[in-house]
Amino acid sequence: MATQTLAPYKADFLNAAIHGGVLKFGSFELKSKRISPYFFNAGNFYVADLLEAIAVAFAKTIDEAQLDFDIVFGPAYKGIPLAATTTLELKRVSAEKYGQKSYSFDRKEAKDHGEGGNIVGAPLEGKRVLIVDDVVTAGTAKREAIEKIRREGGVVAGIVVALDRMEKLTSPDGDETKPMPSAIGELRKEYGIPIIAILTLDDIIEGLKVLGSEDDIKKTEEYRAKYKATD
Repeated sequence: MATQTLAPYKADFLNAAIHGGVLKFGSFELKSKRISPYFFNAGNFYVADLLEAIAVAFAKTIDEAQLDFDIVFGPAYKGIPLAATTTLELKRVSAEKYGQKSYSFDRKEAKDHGEGGNIVGAPLEGKRVLIVDDVVTAGTAKREAIEKIRREGGVVAGIVVALDRMEKLTSPDGDETKPMPSAIGELRKEYGIPIIAILTLDDIIEGLKVLGSEDDIKKTEEYRAKYKATD
């Protein structure tokens, strides 16, 4: 079921996420201690139909953005299946453009036997590397991934995530009324790379007009108004 204003692939992804229990509505305490009316868990994309839905959405988002890259990189652990399936779906989008693209992922701990090293898959040296992952929360994991790629001699071409919560970081003094940027905004400023998402919180609210309840829409809009980032 498509919504009136979302691109068909975005609407299909949102529909799959909601009906597959990946995107849930209710009351959820986040790491920040904020109480969110929605929760997105890309780790629940373990059923074949859902895994296909997120891979297709990643591939179409990347293709639409016309990003220049050689390798799709998935940070361990959630990023690993995303990188592999997205690379496959990119070839289905266009074998001519993406048939020779590769994927890689990192190990949490370096292997000291066999081929060794921190990276599994395509070598990163001298390559443009595109990171795919579920969300950006504080940005710590993405910074670690960027540094790993750079240590291996790769150049980070950008980051693509499944969801941009458009949510401000917590103020250092804990004052939630203060305007603050988002973690994605800070990463963009720090590294000067494109960071895009399949869906934003705005997209979710738009999609809920077809797929959700009035109560879910109201609570999510209130949350957006309270915690929306300045960028």
